[in-house]
Amino acid sequence: MKSLLLYLTLTMTALLAVQRHRAQDFHLSMYDAAPLFLNPSMTGVFDAEWRVHMHYRTQWKSVNFKPFTTGLVSFDMPYKKWGFGAQVGNFRAGIGNYNAFQAVGSAAYTVPLEATKTHNITMGVQAGFTQKSIEYQLHTFNNQYVTTNGGGFDNGLNSNESFVGQAIFVPVTNAGILYYYARQQSKLNPFFGISAFNLIEPNESFFGGENNLTRRFYAHIGTRVNITELFYLLPKVLIMNQNPFNEQTFALDAGYYLQNAELHVLGGLIYRNADAFILTMGMRRDNYIARIGYDINTSSLAPSTTGRGGFEISFTYMKAKPKSLTEKICPRI
Repeated sequence: MKSLLLYLTLTMTALLAVQRHRAQDFHLSMYDAAPLFLNPSMTGVFDAEWRVHMHYRTQWKSVNFKPFTTGLVSFDMPYKKWGFGAQVGNFRAGIGNYNAFQAVGSAAYTVPLEATKTHNITMGVQAGFTQKSIEYQLHTFNNQYVTTNGGGFDNGLNSNESFVGQAIFVPVTNAGILYYYARQQSKLNPFFGISAFNLIEPNESFFGGENNLTRRFYAHIGTRVNITELFYLLPKVLIMNQNPFNEQTFALDAGYYLQNAELHVLGGLIYRNADAFILTMGMRRDNYIARIGYDINTSSLAPSTTGRGGFEISFTYMKAKPKSLTEKICPRI
């Protein structure tokens, strides 16, 4: 087991060293609420027949004429040691209506490290495409500036920019690996994962030149701490690198089971280094999970935004497995 973990860690660490170029992807504050967006190896890793997840985020509304928006819908299901799923996402930014529509298929395979299936390693891959488009006619360029009538931009003038087209297709290739401890009755349930995106660094130029999308890497680690049968804490850390951008996110989630109402009350505090504090709250009842989050901006843009950041909401439904009539029903926390 130790040799396997060491090999997998060294392999993914080596991938971290081969980055170059520019560009950065969209990201989420409640990152682990959308499992297929965080790590392909989380496909089908849950105790239910199937799962549907929906996610929406809007940000920079206070400083942009049009805010940046992120929308995700995913479906996945376990089958024996396998997990299969798909995810559709749409990302939009700016006055030029820059839009990225993405569709990927996802598959994962779980390897139990002993007969009791307490320690597990899951490996996953994703493949699909992204269609990126932009309405460049809505943008203005330096040579469209005129000095008459006090100065301003004239969109009727030729921009002299050589756009090949308004839309391009970009291949998507992602991979990930995850270790998790599956015994829920334990005091601690640790997990550790690494995922890599844009593996082939595809060209995404609207000008016909070379503009490669840099690989993005996530390392996420945490442990669920069962304080009592009704109350748990979940400290966790996410580290992102997409050269030359780096991001560290530190979070503490909590959940408390209200026996009379038969639901979990969820809350959390997230800090994204030199960027934002995020407050989250939510609830889980049966197989429904709903969460909402809000970013309080702490970056150099804070004076312009007056602290306003992003609004985020997520909803997950898991279809329960049929239960035996003789099975004792107990709340799971």
